[in-house]
Amino acid sequence: MTTANKEATRPSSQGAGKRSERDALKIVRRTSYGRLAADAALALFVFGLIWMSATNPNFQWDVVFKYLTSAIILKGLWTTIELTVISMVLGTIIGVFLALMMLSEDRWLRSFVAAYKWLFRGTPLLVQLIFWFNISALYPEVEIGLPGGETFFTLSGNAITPFMAALLGLALHESAYMAEIIRGGILAVGQGQSEAATAIGMRRLQVFWRITLPQALRVIVPATGNQVILMLKTTSLVSVIALPELLYSAQTIYARTFEVIPLLIVASLWYLSICSLLSVGQYFLEHKLGRGFRSTN
Repeated sequence: MTTANKEATRPSSQGAGKRSERDALKIVRRTSYGRLAADAALALFVFGLIWMSATNPNFQWDVVFKYLTSAIILKGLWTTIELTVISMVLGTIIGVFLALMMLSEDRWLRSFVAAYKWLFRGTPLLVQLIFWFNISALYPEVEIGLPGGETFFTLSGNAITPFMAALLGLALHESAYMAEIIRGGILAVGQGQSEAATAIGMRRLQVFWRITLPQALRVIVPATGNQVILMLKTTSLVSVIALPELLYSAQTIYARTFEVIPLLIVASLWYLSICSLLSVGQYFLEHKLGRGFRSTN
């Protein structure tokens, strides 16, 4: 190697050595005594709360563990899960159609959806549940048929059971919110992708299912996960129509035994457990859907 070549390669090797030395350096953060004091105070506070709760006999932890897996509580828990799953499925399906109607160019469809959202988001869910539970007072019989013509079949208003009334109230109320969530997810997808898919001959329905919806799910899933968790807790409102879900089951027990606090703790522990499982499932689902879209820096 000539002298000129040695001199040309020496700066690059020196620069590489300096970079490796910088990479080997460790960043040592300055100790923050204020943060350590705050952490210690918080840990002491949490420990104090746990200690007071564990040693306070008024919590009656023996009663809590006695009823935690009782048949009445588990049956109510299953009813709560059923209401959550069915209501969310129905609410999401209706919400998809409402979102597509909102994005339609037909102003009458948009006006209908606007009125629908105004009604179901503008009235309290508790009022809606009580209304559906008492629908037989408004419509003792519902006849399905041609106007002024033959009646195909008649449905008695008394056929609306508490479970059906709860499903109607929860699903219709939820669909108004899901419509906005789904519409926001669809609008988050670039319009250029839909136009490109249309340009290569794909039909509008194909574009929606194959191009728009898969990408919109990245926006829809986090908000929907929050709605599922909210729905699980919202099902406690159906206790006002005497549907034996989790809270109502706990109420029937403490109305007889007067052990109010322990039974409320039992219901709260089950709500916390199911919400925790849903949160974990939401995390992994978001991680899977976000694959390929995260930054690689």
